[in-house]
Amino acid sequence: MSQSSEDRPLTVDDLVSYFRDAETPPEDWRIGTEHEKIGIYSDGRGRVPHEGEAGIGAVLGRIAELDAWQPVREGSNLIALYKDGATITLEPGGQLELSGAPLRGIHETCSEFDAHVDLVKRASEDLGIAWLALGSDPFHDVGAIPTMPKERYAIMRSYLPTRGHLALHMMHGTATVQANLDYRDEPDMVAKLRMAMGCSPIVSAIFANSCLAGGKPSGFASRRLEIWQHTDPDRCGILHFVFEPAFGYREYAEWALDVPMFFVVRDHAYLPAKGLTFRQFMARGFAEERATLDDWDLHLTTLFPEVRLKRFIEMRGADAVPGPLLCALPALWKGLLYDAGALEAAWELVRGWGREEREEALGEVARRGLAARTGGKPVLDLARELAQISSEGLRRIAERGESDRDERSFLGPLHEQVELGRSPAEILLERWEGPWQRRPERLIEYARY
Repeated sequence: MSQSSEDRPLTVDDLVSYFRDAETPPEDWRIGTEHEKIGIYSDGRGRVPHEGEAGIGAVLGRIAELDAWQPVREGSNLIALYKDGATITLEPGGQLELSGAPLRGIHETCSEFDAHVDLVKRASEDLGIAWLALGSDPFHDVGAIPTMPKERYAIMRSYLPTRGHLALHMMHGTATVQANLDYRDEPDMVAKLRMAMGCSPIVSAIFANSCLAGGKPSGFASRRLEIWQHTDPDRCGILHFVFEPAFGYREYAEWALDVPMFFVVRDHAYLPAKGLTFRQFMARGFAEERATLDDWDLHLTTLFPEVRLKRFIEMRGADAVPGPLLCALPALWKGLLYDAGALEAAWELVRGWGREEREEALGEVARRGLAARTGGKPVLDLARELAQISSEGLRRIAERGESDRDERSFLGPLHEQVELGRSPAEILLERWEGPWQRRPERLIEYARY
């Protein structure tokens, strides 16, 4: 029986079971990587619109022709592609995102990334489009960024500015790299999500790579992280209840139930939810429609905490970065989450932090990256410890035969970053203000994939 034709109303127990049904035995654990990139015309014509012979729609069409990706359309607009468990989608300002397939290891996911970047370059370079590995647009304000023709984004553009003054900057001007990992059971989910939420500011510091706005220093190492803190307090930031002893599937579901929905989708049409929470949707319906698990699945994708629970755990705290460092992100999280010893050791780094220290960590890291201090300790010292813990975790994973090859080499660029003692943003800003003489073409050449 399909979700939409169930005879009984949806219950909170059903929502809890949604998470429980995704439990995965360790031998089947996989890792998925998502990464966004900002498209810009390299001759200075600005951000790339959807329409036109040199627009995003044309790029997607070329990708489909070059590598047999299947198109997804809204009306006449090409808005996404899918192939073999992976998708290429559009963010609201035309940022291009690859949501990679669930893969066994980092060698596979890094090869997937390399192949994707090569494909995107083949489809767009002769159109004069450069794809930037930066956490936020360094040149353009929101008003100068074209919008993508997706119904869901029109609803979000209307709603989110009522919740945070930088919400449109988040939608149109930011880019990230994320890692998705599995959990065995509820205690395993709790341990992983709790540790990842606690350590997320440290990881954000390592990957801080968004220091410019309007062609000038923004005052932040990760402007992307700062923007997210002023997007929507209902659905963003650190979820402090995950650190409570009673945290589990039900507590996450209860939180998500009370976050206002963006929309309800029926017959491929997006209906604005107008502040309706999922709890209210379950209790009284909406536009004569009853809540289903498909609605719940969609609602969970519209929640944006630093670490998110769906049918896997999604780590969301890193700026987009160049390729070698990008491949280090899933390697870092795999070493930390898929080895029990590393999971416990990483948690010990942040176990003693309270609510104020966690919030302070986000703010300090946004401003200073690896130069930040929090919890009475330099973030750089915590980053070095975290990198070493992950490396040991990956070593033990390989020794147990849970990986085809030792994956510690993928942490090399990350170790180099922390040994330098500076976030990518600090290096970029030094060059921008120095030898590049604030010339956009130098930045584009440096940051393009």
